[in-house]
Amino acid sequence: MLIKVLHAADFHLDSPFDSLSDEKARERRREQRELFLSLGEICNREGVGAVLLSGDLIDSDRSSLETCEILLEVFRSIKAEVFIAPGNHDFASPRSPYLTLRFPKNVHIFTSPEIRKLEFPERGFTVWGAGFTGDTSPPLLTGFRAEGEGVKILVMHGDVNQPKSPYNPISEAEIAESGLDYLALGHVHGFSGVKKAGRTYYAY
Repeated sequence: MLIKVLHAADFHLDSPFDSLSDEKARERRREQRELFLSLGEICNREGVGAVLLSGDLIDSDRSSLETCEILLEVFRSIKAEVFIAPGNHDFASPRSPYLTLRFPKNVHIFTSPEIRKLEFPERGFTVWGAGFTGDTSPPLLTGFRAEGEGVKILVMHGDVNQPKSPYNPISEAEIAESGLDYLALGHVHGFSGVKKAGRTYYAY
């Protein structure tokens, strides 16, 4: 079965943009929110089945009221299933919007460093995920192996080929042994292109 996914990360909503003037910083934050608001329209127009948000959606473990309202507005508009894996900036803390807001039922947030499995047999895919609970993370993918039918996806924030990284270091060997069809990553601020390790495709 084929599935269309939208994979994004590192929006850093509510970033203070300390290096900019107050006026420019406000303008950049407005542009960030406008970009995120386009997400729902793109997903619905393109018939996306799963939205994969791989961390640092927000710039810290708390967010402004305006950003909270935008998150809820966008997620309510999306017809697809939405999966969020908190990263080192927006880690899941007791004050995080991930734990304090009431999200729509189609939004699934991985608020534990233990990899969790969510099955959607009617849609033909299974999604695994894990999230940061602090601003650093030990390796999370070690020993993981995806089993089951359908398209196998994992959404996670992490650092590939950086063994000493404090941000969930991941090796290409672990990706190759994962049994996944696709690993959706966040942390690097740029599109990596779709890469392959073993039979698993992955990208930032």
